[in-house]
Amino acid sequence: MKSKSEHIHLIAFDIPWPANYGGVIDIFYKLRALHAQGIRVTLHCYQYGREQSKELLKYADKVFYYKRRTFKNPFYSKLPYIVASRNTVELLENLKSDRDPIVFEGLHCCYYLNHPEIKNRIRVVRTHNIEHDYYSKLEEVENNFFKKYFFRIESERLKRFESQLKHASLIAAISPSDFTYFSKKFHQAFYLPAFHPNETVECQAGTGSYAFYHGNLSVGENDQAARFLVNEVFTDPSFPLIIAGSNPSRELLSSLEGKKHIRLYNHLDSKEMLDYIRNAQINVLPTFQSTGIKLKLINSLYLGRHCLANSMMVNNTGLEPFCILANTPGQFKKELKKWMEIPFTEADKDKRKAYLDLHFSSKTNAALLMDAIRLAKKSH
Repeated sequence: MKSKSEHIHLIAFDIPWPANYGGVIDIFYKLRALHAQGIRVTLHCYQYGREQSKELLKYADKVFYYKRRTFKNPFYSKLPYIVASRNTVELLENLKSDRDPIVFEGLHCCYYLNHPEIKNRIRVVRTHNIEHDYYSKLEEVENNFFKKYFFRIESERLKRFESQLKHASLIAAISPSDFTYFSKKFHQAFYLPAFHPNETVECQAGTGSYAFYHGNLSVGENDQAARFLVNEVFTDPSFPLIIAGSNPSRELLSSLEGKKHIRLYNHLDSKEMLDYIRNAQINVLPTFQSTGIKLKLINSLYLGRHCLANSMMVNNTGLEPFCILANTPGQFKKELKKWMEIPFTEADKDKRKAYLDLHFSSKTNAALLMDAIRLAKKSH
């Protein structure tokens, strides 16, 4: 283990506790894994809608909070809204307190990436998505006219702003496909798998009695996936489906009327959510947004039995051999009928464990991040 004197700054686009949605899950468990390796982290958090958390002080040396700005007119700036609203001068002053490496979480936090007062530092950008693609997909599934227009403009601004990544010392892409994209544009990209809460594979052998889908239902792509399952896949009442997620849309709630074999829970705590993943016979994981990597896929493979997903969920993740693939409603129905009856075995679990322990261990990937930073320091 390296000296405990090693120190980095980590700039988070949100307060990463509770770690209950994709982006902050990666940040929080990265922080925890770095702490476990003796790395001192000064955590900088932009705050909007979440409370300051003492939990973070278990793993960070210091935690600074900055109020995220809001604008009555989200179109006033040439910068992406997610960047322009995170430009607190206090952050820059705190970064200047030493000369240690800085990790910027997402394009969101890159307002100061090329600032002259930190340009001689090691600066790592952790990309969580190809952001302009992500916002373009949000536009496609959004029904509200104002939000749809905002997503389109934001996508265009993010595409332009992405060129700022040329100033990063390193770009840590969250998925193999994102790495392929960024490495074609920027020579300093490398693949750093997603950080997550799972330390060991805990799938239960045997058979469950229901299929399970989970996600933040206020996000357009998750709402679209849930409605796809309700309206097009689970049309046979002999196949029970449980959906878990907060803030379901009116359209989703309306589509559930009269379907007693489908239940929706929108206020599950973390333990209840994990129990539903573990006890399901099949975790169904469609997505219509292919950038990044879905942490629900990683959680389902660590904790659940069979995983039924579409190509957009698993392509270029390295996890294809451990998922049942289906893309059309007919294919989903066919695989459901087959795999609802097939027990998950200890042999299935062992195959997953061998691969996930090697490629998705947060301990291993914290070491990978620090090794990349040390190497960049030597050549800086």
